Amino acid sequence: MASEHQEPSQDQKPKPYNSYLKYSSLAVQLAVTIGLFAWLGYKIDEWLNLKYPIFLIVFVFVAFAGMMYQLYKSIDKS
Repeated sequence: MASEHQEPSQDQKPKPYNSYLKYSSLAVQLAVTIGLFAWLGYKIDEWLNLKYPIFLIVFVFVAFAGMMYQLYKSIDKS
């Protein structure tokens, strides 16, 4: 009871590489999401036999916009 205000142990202190891991995982998510949406758009364009790859372009822009919004929300919390 005498020592209610204890120093945080090593396990409770935030690690200095946490922000590095956070932002590198966001970069991986960005690349995977855009790649997945691009592949999906390509397959739809191929399936519909379209001359111009409209789904590929639209899906890449939608994925990029969504990931930028997620990045904005993530930075806003910090």
